[in-house]
Amino acid sequence: MEWYIYVLVIVVGVAVGIINTIAGSGSLLSLPLLIFLGLDAGMANGTNRVAILMQSITAVGTFKQHRVFTWHESFRFSVPAVLGSIAGALLAVNINTVYLEYTIGGLLIVMFFILLVKPEAWIHDQAGLAQGKPGFWQVVIFVAIGFYGGFIQAGVGFFLLAGLVLGAGLNLVKANAIKVVIVLFYTPFALIVFVLANQIDYKLGLILGVGSMLGAYIGAKLSIKKGAPFIRYFLLVSLFISALKLFGLF
Repeated sequence: MEWYIYVLVIVVGVAVGIINTIAGSGSLLSLPLLIFLGLDAGMANGTNRVAILMQSITAVGTFKQHRVFTWHESFRFSVPAVLGSIAGALLAVNINTVYLEYTIGGLLIVMFFILLVKPEAWIHDQAGLAQGKPGFWQVVIFVAIGFYGGFIQAGVGFFLLAGLVLGAGLNLVKANAIKVVIVLFYTPFALIVFVLANQIDYKLGLILGVGSMLGAYIGAKLSIKKGAPFIRYFLLVSLFISALKLFGLF
């Protein structure tokens, strides 16, 4: 590859890291880029996980340094997500994702209006909801989100935030931190499936990952400094653009 291709991949990686750390759907940038560079859809999906893992390590470390979350409260959401991610990744190596993208686009539009109409639910803790052991439906929700994350990854941040804020009662700043912890925990399991299926370009994945780590650091710092209102506005814009992208409007 020419030198400018490496620069392009790193720059896109930075953007992806920022978007994924503050909101989600950064993979809607990285997946098309990897396909443009000659990878088939399956290989691009697997290669993208390398960068996801690298950016998650950076984001989690930054959030932990600022004591935004605790490991204990993260584990109870991460375990069901890991279980779902393994099943999702196993399905991903053998399926076409076109119809799924339209469904996801519709769900993102619904979430956009929920975020727009009820801003207070996304900014303040909902007392009592996040305490104790996760209920049956919380487990089901995070298994399902983990399944989707293992399957295609793009947009999973939105669904994780919805589950953590609306389902578990966390405010956006803490939910954002726990979101990346969950992704960090399930990504290695999904990655193993793609490794075994020989669907990873390690060179491109590592280059994209370098940019993504820088972006994740910037995104985590912005999230901590600007707080929940900033994250909510960032989410609104990201949701709207991501939905349009999934519907093929640009």
